[in-house]
Amino acid sequence: MSTDAAFDALGDPVRRRIMELLGEGERPAGAIVGALNGLLSGGRGAISQPAVSQHLKVLREAGLVTVRAEGTRRIYGVDDAGLDRVRAWLERFADGFAGPLDALETELARGKRERRLQAQAETRRRRGAA
Repeated sequence: MSTDAAFDALGDPVRRRIMELLGEGERPAGAIVGALNGLLSGGRGAISQPAVSQHLKVLREAGLVTVRAEGTRRIYGVDDAGLDRVRAWLERFADGFAGPLDALETELARGKRERRLQAQAETRRRRGAA
């Protein structure tokens, strides 16, 4: 699956919440519905089983969720391979922050050193004037 499909799927807040729930462990669809209704009751109202099933389908097709049969139930879990693709895509940008952050750290250290040297020079000057 493509990272575009994964990011499109993750663009929906309900699907992100489903991923968070599945990140805690595998769950059947009914448990996902119950957990979502508990989380969403603060303002959005109830979410139906068919709506959750549709969200799970989108996540499955995007390669982010796995499903396995356990009797008559379907158990959903996080697809680690799909998350690895998303993580790899995001990591391309992590190095873009490393350089500026390293430079900032250097400047902070330089500023501390300069303040320490100025304080030492001031102390020496006061001792010489006394």
